[in-house]
Amino acid sequence: MMALVAVSIATSAWADSSLAPADSSRVYDLDEVVVVSQSKEYAKLRQQPLSSTVLTGNEIGSLGVRDLREISDFVPSFVMPNYGARFTSSIYVRGIGSRVNSPSMGIYVDDIPLMNKSAFNSHTWQLDRVDVLRGPQGTLYGVNTEGGLVRQYTKNPLRYQGTDIKLGIGTHFYRNAEVAHYQKLSEKLAMSVAAFYNGTNGFWKNTLTGERTDDMNEAGGRLRLVYQPTKKLSFDWMADYQYVRQHAYPYGVLEPESGKVISEPDQDSQGKYKRNMFNTGLAIKYQGRGFDFHSNTSYQLLKDNLLMDNDYSSIDFIVVDQSQLSNALTQEFTFKSNNQSRWHWTTGVFGSYQWLKTTAPNTFGSYFSNMMKKTMRLDQAEAGIYNSILASMSSRMPEEAAKAAIEKAGGVNIGVQMLVPCLFHTPQANLAIFHESNIDLSNHLVATLGLRYDYTHSKIEYDTKGDFRLIFSIMGQDVSARVLSLYQHSEKTSFSQLLPKFGLTYKFNDGSNIYATVTKGYRAGGFNVQMFGDIVQNDIQANASVIMKAAQDAQTTKQNVEEIITQDDAKYAALLEGIRFKPEESWNYEVGTHLNLFGSKVHADLSAYYMKIRNQQLSVFTEDYGYGRKMVNAGKSYSCGVELSLRGSAADNHLNWSLGYGYTHAVFKEYKNRASAKAAEVDYKDNKVPFVPAHTLSAQVDYRFDFEDACVKNLTIGANMNAQGKIWWDEANTYAQKFYAVLGAHVSADFGACSLNLWARNLTDSQYNTFAFSSKATGKEVYMAQRGNPFQLGMDLAIHF
Repeated sequence: MMALVAVSIATSAWADSSLAPADSSRVYDLDEVVVVSQSKEYAKLRQQPLSSTVLTGNEIGSLGVRDLREISDFVPSFVMPNYGARFTSSIYVRGIGSRVNSPSMGIYVDDIPLMNKSAFNSHTWQLDRVDVLRGPQGTLYGVNTEGGLVRQYTKNPLRYQGTDIKLGIGTHFYRNAEVAHYQKLSEKLAMSVAAFYNGTNGFWKNTLTGERTDDMNEAGGRLRLVYQPTKKLSFDWMADYQYVRQHAYPYGVLEPESGKVISEPDQDSQGKYKRNMFNTGLAIKYQGRGFDFHSNTSYQLLKDNLLMDNDYSSIDFIVVDQSQLSNALTQEFTFKSNNQSRWHWTTGVFGSYQWLKTTAPNTFGSYFSNMMKKTMRLDQAEAGIYNSILASMSSRMPEEAAKAAIEKAGGVNIGVQMLVPCLFHTPQANLAIFHESNIDLSNHLVATLGLRYDYTHSKIEYDTKGDFRLIFSIMGQDVSARVLSLYQHSEKTSFSQLLPKFGLTYKFNDGSNIYATVTKGYRAGGFNVQMFGDIVQNDIQANASVIMKAAQDAQTTKQNVEEIITQDDAKYAALLEGIRFKPEESWNYEVGTHLNLFGSKVHADLSAYYMKIRNQQLSVFTEDYGYGRKMVNAGKSYSCGVELSLRGSAADNHLNWSLGYGYTHAVFKEYKNRASAKAAEVDYKDNKVPFVPAHTLSAQVDYRFDFEDACVKNLTIGANMNAQGKIWWDEANTYAQKFYAVLGAHVSADFGACSLNLWARNLTDSQYNTFAFSSKATGKEVYMAQRGNPFQLGMDLAIHF
């Protein structure tokens, strides 16, 4: 694959030689090929002082990618792994990222900023273009864009008309169907309506239940209306709905030394995920004299349910049943200059409010109950009660008859039940005002100055409890000793940041440039909600004496006994320190260049960066039992690296190729933590930041054969490759995924009104893990992993009329 790219580069260079035949090949900036309305930027992406990647709808179709996880495979330093469900949308870029809470990158769809992280991982379809901006974008886009920004644009019915039908089929019963219609109702009004279905039987089975562990069905629809009453005024309304239902989390047991998964998933409770997601937005644009005004308004609804076997094993230990109900409103007003002066400016205000309700009951099963019986020596208590009853009855009848009578009446049993119901309300408000100026100091030199004030207010209201019961079933009569440990409280916090940006760009006559920037990045702080299972379990064990007293009272009175444990202010104050995490801040120093080489037959983009990070946010399992995850702050860390993108064309644009590479060196400078509350503190200084690949690499080559007077207009043969690694899976750097590569290929035939594409993924059937972790939920540490998808073959049919 790399040899093909090398040949393509050489071909592009040779084609520019004065001795070579004339070659009309030319690579255009992709934001020239697919033009979209930008409410904030004054210039095309490659003319701005930043590192970016653009993928057009045609490229996305050629690669066969269906969501951001797959798009990330072809973007340097940008990783969104497959973590087992649409619910999980972890993004890692330039050494930062996490699995829970605040994201490292912002995601926009048709200028709508997605507010809930659980909405990031969704099916992408009918796309016109995708922009990936790397490095802090906080000045213009605000909080949680510390690592960068992804902008997705769907087709605009004012510029694109017709009907598209797409059908796909593949091994493991991958199936896909899309239909979309774009129409101008008049010269001023256009509309589009579209629907899709996407599904797969998955690749892995649960050996315990026989169910598929990663099968999926999803469907959705989109409606868009664009009204442009005058050349200066336009209204753009969009509504998008998606539904997904899937089996989730196909984790098998990992051998950490070899990195191999040594057993298939065998969970006694199969993981499941279901999500309803609705987004709607209205964009208004007005072109005034010397300025453009943009208003973007959105409403977002997300309702989902996640069922997870939290011990990921065949034993009935603990199951989490989590549901989210999220409502969000956003509003942004932006003014941007559109004159020909040397001063290009953008000013705006942004506001958002998100209501989020989360329920997450933890249910402990029979294995946990039996374990607690042994820990509390309840089997001895059972034997004592049984022997006492037997002795009393044996004085009146033979011992064997007494035993039979006891068993016939129901015997003697002491059962243990534990439930941790959790209810959280975590609303969040965000307000910001921003400005950026780009000043032409000369015909070649541009200075960039920007500043944003960003304010976030977060609140948590929690109502959770540990519901622990001892149930005494003695010869058909049941009494229980119930202990409730209540946690009912609320906390609030706020954060404010100034996010500056400084940059210099030097422009060459051929459209190339070099740049240097200094920017500040920021991820909001907040509250952890997934760790209350551990908190309550600790509290129950700390109140063992209360439980035993309730048990004695229940046996003595032969009546149900209930004890309630409440928390005082000191306990809630101590708890606050455990559930709250701080904002993450960073300074990013970057130099780069955008070069047009060999008469624009090759575009080269190169950047180098250094990030100083304070209070880096890391997602870790809770220390004592590992029932949940929480966000913690590392003291200090740094990340440095380089990013390279090459695009080329040759042979009169019949040969097109691209190459992307990213190197990331992300290391802790100050970070100490404990494996458990009683364990010694561990210093992780100089260790690599986990889940961040040191290298990302991708390449693509397509060659098109044109035919005259034939039913086939052209035939395109292409190959692609993506690779990454090494990836450490923990802060201690004890086990990792080695560097791996995945090879794909396709052959597409264009018949005019329709096209047929045959594709293959993971041609060499590479064995690798997309995610790995250690779990000690059952008291024993076990390593788990999710494997990457194996070889897959399929075809897609596209019809346009």
